[in-house]
Amino acid sequence: MSEYRVTFTRSARKELARLEKRTVTRIFTTIESLTHQPRPRGSRKLEGADDLWRVRVGDYRIIYRIIDDELIVEVIGVRHRQDAYRP
Repeated sequence: MSEYRVTFTRSARKELARLEKRTVTRIFTTIESLTHQPRPRGSRKLEGADDLWRVRVGDYRIIYRIIDDELIVEVIGVRHRQDAYRP
């Protein structure tokens, strides 16, 4: 299976910059695993969105889009679970 390339939206980069270093390390470990398996066990497709997925990392949620044709995982946001699903 080919590896996916991970990209970040500008807002996702800003959200990561605001987090503690220890938390960011845990999140990046999960994001790196998405290159091999973009739909890991425990990931869920978001209701109401055709192409958005989420995966849990402790109290945080990584929200991302999978573009299979181009082998890209685009990280849309990294948010605390209280804020993850609000528009």
